[in-house]
Amino acid sequence: MSPTLSGLPRHTHYDAIVVGARAAGASTALLLARAGLSVLVVDRGRYGADTLSTHALMRGGVLQLARWGLLDRLIALGTPAVRQVHFHYPHDDITVPVKPSDGVPALYAPRRTVLDPVLVDAAVAAGAEVRYGLSASGLRRDHHGRVNGVALRTTRLRGSTVSARIVIGADGARSTIAAAAEAAAYQRGRVAGAFAYGYWSGVEADGYEWAYRPGIAAGFIPTNGDEVCVFAGGPPARVGRGGHAVLEAMVAEAAPGMAARMARGTPPRIVRTFPGRAGFLRQAWGPGWALVGDAGSWKDPISTHGLTDALRDAELLARAVIVTARQGADEHGAFRAYQAARDLLTLPVLTVADELAGYRWSAADVGPLLRRLSTAMAAEVDAIAAFDAEPGIPLAQRVAAGG
Repeated sequence: MSPTLSGLPRHTHYDAIVVGARAAGASTALLLARAGLSVLVVDRGRYGADTLSTHALMRGGVLQLARWGLLDRLIALGTPAVRQVHFHYPHDDITVPVKPSDGVPALYAPRRTVLDPVLVDAAVAAGAEVRYGLSASGLRRDHHGRVNGVALRTTRLRGSTVSARIVIGADGARSTIAAAAEAAAYQRGRVAGAFAYGYWSGVEADGYEWAYRPGIAAGFIPTNGDEVCVFAGGPPARVGRGGHAVLEAMVAEAAPGMAARMARGTPPRIVRTFPGRAGFLRQAWGPGWALVGDAGSWKDPISTHGLTDALRDAELLARAVIVTARQGADEHGAFRAYQAARDLLTLPVLTVADELAGYRWSAADVGPLLRRLSTAMAAEVDAIAAFDAEPGIPLAQRVAAGG
């Protein structure tokens, strides 16, 4: 870790403190810093560390990275272009080309060891201060109960308290900030699917590949280092503790042709397991605090949409923060519009993901479910494409109003 990214903060007050330096947090910090706000980002982990991720960016996520001037950097780091998507059904295979449009030349699925550092580096270049090895241990409030800072501690138990106009929780589904703010979940999924996944080399995968059979799903996601993320999902009882044998058997059941190509590749030393988590939407803001990314909105990984949502919501939130801090806009109206826009764009995806994650669908059901998911993604791209139409106006208000 660079010495400049470790240690205690340089200052005692910032315009914004972002807890979590993953995709959502780093993106939010980048946009706030580019707008001239003083920003501190803290993360208990390490710079460049890996994390659970489907990696697969949908069109909206790629569009965001292109708009922010970061897509070329990811491509230069060896992130392969995805120019088609293959759907393997029990009685049919369908290939859908990815047509360049809206500034999106192709789709991409960067490893988080690549994407997160690119976002962090861009945030630092914009003026944000980033500190790894720091955990948030609690929120600080003024005598009116408004959050005005955060208590921090290092792994060596050294601590400090830093104040800010707003504290942003971007610290994942088990968010410390959400718990401290008592952010209630007002939408919950009914089920949680489990996954086994690992990174194979030497596997032929020309684009994203999704396979569906009743009770099971599997996929190939080409990513950096000439590797393919191979995954299989199903009910938790089916996935169990995962491992090579479980993953290979599930892929073979979902798509024998994919399993044959997988068998010709080189398996990883470790196959990881995600036991599942039901989707949710949490209250996204309150006096002096806000949530972004998985801290405020989680959906089953079968949606392959969490990363795209994180980048989208980072901009929606950043716009709300900027217009209140720099333009004196009404805080209640701006942040309420952020939450409404997030929910409007997220709920259709969360709903479909919850149906898919139950693995109770038939072969005839899955096609219409995926088409509903595609419709929701198209609406999201339209919303993101309009982000630059009126840069001085909190676009969240127009999105939430359906404009």
